[in-house]
Amino acid sequence: MATPTVKMFLADVDGTLVTQDKVLTDQAIQAVHSLHDAGVIFAITSGRPPRGMAMLVDPLDIKTPIAAFNGGLLVDRDMNVIDQRVLPEDLVIPVADMMSSFKLDVWLYSGADWYVPKADGPHVARETWTVKFEPKVMSDGVHGLTGSVAKLVGVSDDHDAVDKATEAVHDKFGDHVSAAASQPYYLDVTHPQANKGAVAKYLAGRYKLHSDDIATIGDMPNDVLMFAHSGLSIAMGQSSPEVKRAARRVTTSNQDEGFANAVTKFILR
Repeated sequence: MATPTVKMFLADVDGTLVTQDKVLTDQAIQAVHSLHDAGVIFAITSGRPPRGMAMLVDPLDIKTPIAAFNGGLLVDRDMNVIDQRVLPEDLVIPVADMMSSFKLDVWLYSGADWYVPKADGPHVARETWTVKFEPKVMSDGVHGLTGSVAKLVGVSDDHDAVDKATEAVHDKFGDHVSAAASQPYYLDVTHPQANKGAVAKYLAGRYKLHSDDIATIGDMPNDVLMFAHSGLSIAMGQSSPEVKRAARRVTTSNQDEGFANAVTKFILR
């Protein structure tokens, strides 16, 4: 096997590393172990909370810092906090109110806890299954929970409303928060330095790599931020045209082993 020119591969999780049913396939696992064997550092970043990525650590033998909340919280494989960047406390309520004005349900993540307005709200059951732990129900909205907030999420199946809320939050609070859709139905709002571009920069610094040494792979607009800090960027086959245009390469979809195919075709070629 030729020595890869890529020294680190940074992957998004949902829509990229796992299937639509949130399954980590045998081929994806084998692809990551092939990276290990070739001396390529493998890392993951996601809008998920740390506990929502714990099930990936052992199968993939992850040794790098795990970037949860799009980089808002960095933990080691044992879930110990390495670094965290939380939302400004005085902006939690105004941002939540703006999301609500677009009829989005507002979720809040603080520490190890996930809070929702109602247990049977949109996508709550699905997210519970994905991250493998239950949310707590907020009795009084986000009031009283404004300290140490790693992420706010606006949730709606009205994708147009999510788009408009994303634009509005970005326009009003853009210097103080990072706002981007992690799924068509999720608007993620985090600390301004909690974005996947900052994750790529952090990992480059930690492992003394140049951005050209890094490859990134993802499927959503919030992944484009890390594309800009890597020499090789790969979009998943099901990505929007905008995400595909932002990437150097396009692989197959996450329903067609897009991650494993990208490793074989573009990283270990």
